Amino acid sequence: MDVSAPRGSFTLRPNQSPVVLLSAGVGATPVMSMLHTLAAERSQREIWWIYGARNSVEHPFAEESRSLLKQLSHGRGYIVYSRPAAIDRVGADFDAPGHIDTALLERIGVSPGSDFYLCGPSSFLQNMRDGLRNWGVLAGNVRTEIFGSLEGVTPGMARVDHTPHLPQGPPGSGPSVSFARSGITAAWDPKFASLLELAEACDVPARWSCRTGVCHTCMTGLIAGSIVYNPEPLERPAPGNLLVCCSQPNADVILDL
Repeated sequence: MDVSAPRGSFTLRPNQSPVVLLSAGVGATPVMSMLHTLAAERSQREIWWIYGARNSVEHPFAEESRSLLKQLSHGRGYIVYSRPAAIDRVGADFDAPGHIDTALLERIGVSPGSDFYLCGPSSFLQNMRDGLRNWGVLAGNVRTEIFGSLEGVTPGMARVDHTPHLPQGPPGSGPSVSFARSGITAAWDPKFASLLELAEACDVPARWSCRTGVCHTCMTGLIAGSIVYNPEPLERPAPGNLLVCCSQPNADVILDL
């Protein structure tokens, strides 16, 4: 078994903004550790634990999360079941039937100025990211991690809901990054942590999972140019390829996306 040191950016940010721990299914696992940390620190931040499951049978950490929220002076929870069982009680086991979306967040009083930590299946994450963006939440206040199987994606070829475009804001001053299949060329800006983040800002479809150079799900053809890695992946991809999740350009590049 190969073992490495912890890596990644799906960690709590030390500030006083409200915290929204928002998960579905087994995606509750990493945000549960964040809830433990906040409880251990006796945090005075406004803290939301918002979770979606099918029913109480498929609701992990139910009692554990309720117990931790009671230890937080500004902790609040909201549970949504998509298919409540006959034994599930509104107000005791869960708060409402249905699914989590931004309309729900607005209705229960979540602030769009919060720090959002999302974890769950890829479809759940995509829907929530789109919804939060349309709600006016800053991209830098949303952190995500996938828990669940990935949907099939053919980068640059499958039908997508958004047309690729240049990133919002003033152009960067770094090397040019061309997404060959999508027909987009943008100047690199170091505000992006990786080529994957730039692709997402341009609505260029790309597969990813770990975002830290471990799983190789994001491996992409490097048609031209050169890159550097930060962090260094656990294992380099095959020649002629790169991992967009942890790479940055150090010259003009053309990617097979």
